[in-house]
Amino acid sequence: MQIDHLDKQTVDGAQLNLDALYRICPSCFTETAGENGQLKQVVNFEKLRALLGDHAVEDAPEVYDFTWVGKWAAQREAMVPCRKTLRPCPEESVDWDNTQNLYIEGDNLEVLKLLQNSYMGKVKMIYIDPPYNTGNDFVYHDDFHRTQREEDEAAGIINEEGERMVKNTESNGKFHSDWCSMIYARLMVARSLLTDDGYICVSIDDNEVDNVKKLTSEILGDANFVAQFIVVRSEGGGLAKRAVIGHDYMLVYAKDIDKCRPLGKPKDIRGKIVQKNGEDYWIETDWFREVFGRYGTCHYEDILKFYNQNKKDEIDAGLKSNDYILIPRDGKHIVGRYRRVADDTSKFYTILKHLNKNGVADLQALNLNKFFDYPKPVSLVQEFIQGVTILSKNDNNVILDFFSGSATTAHATMQLNAEDGGNRKFIMVQWPEETDEKSEAYKAGYKNICEIGKERIRRAGKKIKEEHPEAKDLDIGFRVFKCDESNYKEVAFAPKDYKQESLDLFVDNIKEDRTDLDLLFDCMLRWGITLDLPMTKTKVDGCTIHNVNEGGLVACFDGKVTERVIDAIAEMYPAKVVFRDSSFEEAAQKMNLFELFKQKCGWTEQEVKNNVKVI
Repeated sequence: MQIDHLDKQTVDGAQLNLDALYRICPSCFTETAGENGQLKQVVNFEKLRALLGDHAVEDAPEVYDFTWVGKWAAQREAMVPCRKTLRPCPEESVDWDNTQNLYIEGDNLEVLKLLQNSYMGKVKMIYIDPPYNTGNDFVYHDDFHRTQREEDEAAGIINEEGERMVKNTESNGKFHSDWCSMIYARLMVARSLLTDDGYICVSIDDNEVDNVKKLTSEILGDANFVAQFIVVRSEGGGLAKRAVIGHDYMLVYAKDIDKCRPLGKPKDIRGKIVQKNGEDYWIETDWFREVFGRYGTCHYEDILKFYNQNKKDEIDAGLKSNDYILIPRDGKHIVGRYRRVADDTSKFYTILKHLNKNGVADLQALNLNKFFDYPKPVSLVQEFIQGVTILSKNDNNVILDFFSGSATTAHATMQLNAEDGGNRKFIMVQWPEETDEKSEAYKAGYKNICEIGKERIRRAGKKIKEEHPEAKDLDIGFRVFKCDESNYKEVAFAPKDYKQESLDLFVDNIKEDRTDLDLLFDCMLRWGITLDLPMTKTKVDGCTIHNVNEGGLVACFDGKVTERVIDAIAEMYPAKVVFRDSSFEEAAQKMNLFELFKQKCGWTEQEVKNNVKVI
């Protein structure tokens, strides 16, 4: 039995769709021979159409549809696997060993694909503030007919580093189409990362709000639309030519609205907070006000005048279970009801006020206000993070922002955790767009937006810690990763091109500049392990053994793997094990691995096959 190689690319989006369809319609699947001669599952559309009955449509002359030039190409691009990787940068990180926050530099479409294996269904909230389509803003230039390199070279829009951000000017014939394609592909992938009770929140202005609502409704479903909030961002504006545009929008969608609690704010608590069962409660004494028309006058003995015996029985049961309480008043008693503070929230109102000048002030407090023109206020993002997570603030909720910009979302997450004792984690994703040489940021030494964003998190974390000394366990660190080409050399050659140096690639196909840490995190991505887990390393027989999350993944990429190394790994009770293929000089050594792991870990042959891989 051979040891399998770990996949070198991300999950196939089309395969995800097939898997989902198979779970609900297995009878419409059949098998056919693939290009390599192996059988593969495919959909029989005749059977699927029969299952759908009259609810299937094909080539209908008139249907309601939101489309644009490039839509189907964007959809295909969202499903194409990515062969890149995320390379760790401990030297640019803060508290690398302990933090659970991430900052990732790179094209956000590629990064989202790379995160799919590890974070599918694990992100509680996505907040994005994408570049507004004003006719002068940068958007990602995605061409889906030629390779990206071919397109960019033809257009002359990349520099030596392969950067591919272009201005979407109004003279462009596909002004709205290009922008919609850019957002559409990214939202398609991002949806898969949300928890079933997760939310996505999109800040947008008048230029694209209608289009964003249509395409988000298509991706998440009309039924999962929560609200279109009006966010008041400015006051005054007497010099406006026609009308003072003093607001933007926040579009909010749920992954599955039936599984989501409503967005909530902390309720105004009337009365003293008391401790019950180790949690904070307050006592509501006015819950019969609709009947009596005034607060706190419901006497226990008068209940039957207004209610039947069932209501009295309900209150008696509540008193017995300690959910209700009798409170002396005016020689009698009124009925009070315990309300758990954590559950007591008020719903959002669709008009919110968060002025842009407050966003500037947030950065001014960190001495970074000269580097961004329109930063979102921390209060805005914090309010929505709180609204989504208020009932689960200690559940390690992950907050993702893949247009991170000035890193307001990271700042808001840390600030909220400090204020309410929460344990939320953030993932920031940002393209390292270069700063203009004439800009204040460039003059201050910041070569790209990511450098400013990371510095903002450092300064904000330090300031929050100083202002909240009681938050001793507050996580203000972050691990930095950078999206880069694959760790593996290209080994596909035509027979006539094989040379001795080419054959050497099969002995070791890892690029020379890649470290153990590069390989370790790449394995975590491919094997669906989150990037925030603790890790240790030990030396045995000259080999370094990496242990992620106390045996969640154990890896060794060094030299000759001896039986002592296997013994040490087995003692870590590993769930998954990975080695470097070049560590084994002969196939027999790999075969011996099977027997050793079966013996030392008590695994079956199938468990060894599933749990042990090579790269």
